[in-house]
Amino acid sequence: MMNGSSLNFDNPFVTTGYVGKEYFCDREKETEDIVRLLTNGNNVALISPRRYGKTDLLRHCFAQKEISEHYYTFIVDIYSTKSVEEMVSKLGSVILETLKPKGKKVWEKFLSVLASVRSEIRYDINGLPLWSICVGDIETPNTTLGEIFSYLQQADKPCIVAIDEFQQITKYADTNVEAALRTHIQYCSNAKFVFSGSRQHLMSTMFTSPARPFYQSVTLYSLKTLPLDKYSAFCQHHFETRGRQLESEVVEELYARFDGVTFYLQKVMNELFSHTSKGGICGVQDIPTAIQHIIDTSANLYEDLLYQLPEKQSRVLIAIGREGKAKNVTSGKFVKKHGLLSPNSVKAAIPALIDKGLLTFDKGTYQMYDMFFNLWLIQNL
Repeated sequence: MMNGSSLNFDNPFVTTGYVGKEYFCDREKETEDIVRLLTNGNNVALISPRRYGKTDLLRHCFAQKEISEHYYTFIVDIYSTKSVEEMVSKLGSVILETLKPKGKKVWEKFLSVLASVRSEIRYDINGLPLWSICVGDIETPNTTLGEIFSYLQQADKPCIVAIDEFQQITKYADTNVEAALRTHIQYCSNAKFVFSGSRQHLMSTMFTSPARPFYQSVTLYSLKTLPLDKYSAFCQHHFETRGRQLESEVVEELYARFDGVTFYLQKVMNELFSHTSKGGICGVQDIPTAIQHIIDTSANLYEDLLYQLPEKQSRVLIAIGREGKAKNVTSGKFVKKHGLLSPNSVKAAIPALIDKGLLTFDKGTYQMYDMFFNLWLIQNL
């Protein structure tokens, strides 16, 4: 049973990224597939909804000996970027930070090719370079991008570059960025690329439309949810090895409630484990308290998010949140059921809510991206 306080011990249900294979559940086939594809000269587009664990899977793949001992690996998250300049800055920064621990000779080779921004590089008191380049310092982003690819081509090891949330480039004002990247990648034989993305329709279109530059340039790889039996065994193992018991129904209940999405499973399991004493038993009856604690800690954030939305958007978000999984949201029936203004008002609000990351859309179904936010919404409105 849950007691009232968190105990001070190592929690095996990690919620802050990849920390090693011991705390990484399954994905054995996916790891084998991706490592094989990359080490055999293929570029990969890794596609799934957010919070399925794509980035952790990539870190796990890059930690395998076949890659870690023979390649330089870089993971660049461009989700927050809004322009080519920001993307180039992020790419350069990640490469430099990754190379710094590998020695002066290695990072100096990278800096030597950055003629367009070299004067903006600063050094700390230990003589290590700092990526102090602001977006405004990158006056010719295509030139700087070309220099970065020049480094990748001449690096002393082959490179693997993973660009996370790759669909973000479709929002840049520079509509030539896809073609520019495709050209650079095509002539960069010393590097392979993983394009990871969560907007499934956008990602699929980028790589399967004959009109797009990246057409047929990658192996498409779709990431599914973790199998219930694998995740259940993972949870049981970590409870047992730390002297605790976990009722099998707990994982089954969570898996059904959160559609098997890794982030939510790990978050609740972390909370359950932290409140289960050594020698204690964690049961289904403990789940509501754990979930409520997670929701309560973010309540102010959720309230602010809702408050900042225009009224029409907040009303549509609330309506979809109440449905859980909503279809035909512009129908008269849906509008009337939830007291919305009109089908057109819903139609106008949907793209903005998706763009803000508050809604997801898959196979005709809309739902709130953050399931904990959805639960808070149902409780409070």
